[in-house]
Amino acid sequence: MVLGITTGILAVLLCACIVLYDAVHKLFTVSPVLMALCRVLLYLVAASAAVSGITALAVWSAIALGIYIVGLSFVARKEALGVKIEVWPQLLLVVPVALSLLVNDGMFRQPALLLTAIAALWIVRSLRSLWIRPHNIARAVSGLLAGIVWIDLLAVADEPRLIGAIFVSLFLLAIGFQRFVPAT
Repeated sequence: MVLGITTGILAVLLCACIVLYDAVHKLFTVSPVLMALCRVLLYLVAASAAVSGITALAVWSAIALGIYIVGLSFVARKEALGVKIEVWPQLLLVVPVALSLLVNDGMFRQPALLLTAIAALWIVRSLRSLWIRPHNIARAVSGLLAGIVWIDLLAVADEPRLIGAIFVSLFLLAIGFQRFVPAT
């Protein structure tokens, strides 16, 4: 196997999780956890294929993104219902920001603080649509979906600036495409 047995097993688990999510996501209230598991497994597949393999930081970053996805998914589930959004899913959205503040130190501290502030401001900007009247859940969800790119960037904050520029470009593309293709 070119990438190794770990990558293969994780890839199979990811595919199974995607199929399971597609089959049952409208039937179960906890299906956002399945969506989050898909994202966690995606991080782990990518990490397992990297030179350094699955590190503790990769696992914690995957879990933080998974928690963000659970929060985002629970907010998105309320879109069709038009009901008030509880506070707890909104709190889950800040977990990657908290992780970034905890793990980035030394020479990575300053750039990570800037990226963390941008991600936090984007999350607040997106959630603002839930806090003011009239509530606009679709706008909040669209912003939070585009914000996944910022969460991904927090996971690689120690990479060269070119990598950061690629992520910023992907974020701008996500926002731009939302004008033509609805995010939700």
